[in-house]
Amino acid sequence: MSFGQHLPPLMAALHALPCTYDFVPLHQFQSARDNKSWIGTWTGNKTLAGAEYRVFGHDRAGGRAAIWLAHEPVTSSDLPFAARLLTQPIVFFGGHGELLVLASDFADYLWLLAGGFGPSEAAANSDGAEPMTAQPSFVAFAEAHAPQARKAATAVLAQARAAYPRFAPTVRALC
Repeated sequence: MSFGQHLPPLMAALHALPCTYDFVPLHQFQSARDNKSWIGTWTGNKTLAGAEYRVFGHDRAGGRAAIWLAHEPVTSSDLPFAARLLTQPIVFFGGHGELLVLASDFADYLWLLAGGFGPSEAAANSDGAEPMTAQPSFVAFAEAHAPQARKAATAVLAQARAAYPRFAPTVRALC
């Protein structure tokens, strides 16, 4: 997979929505150079390049949300690269050391946002102990673009955690 900086059109449209979360969406993916600097700083391992991540936003504490190129996409290889990115899991590297798989894919990520969880909020409340408030603009977006993936935000988090249990231990082993 190449290291283009253009967001998939659906992600760019999502980032145009007003955001009330502690999250600043980027208008393009972080560059390869910035990825290398970020992952090296986050892990303390300056040999890493971070090529398996496409960072698309951050929070005020320095946390980063990214698409994790965890597997070859199950969709047809004739799909454009940007569309194939949306089949990959979404992860969060918190500014205080949190590591979390937010969603199994972009469709689930839409429902996470719709259910009131931004990346930082999901890391702070990943067990769903505190009920979050649904965000109407994100609900409408998710209904329009991923109606088949509809589920509660807590179910999105639980499914992602179950699907990728080795994410956090693997990253921590690189530190």
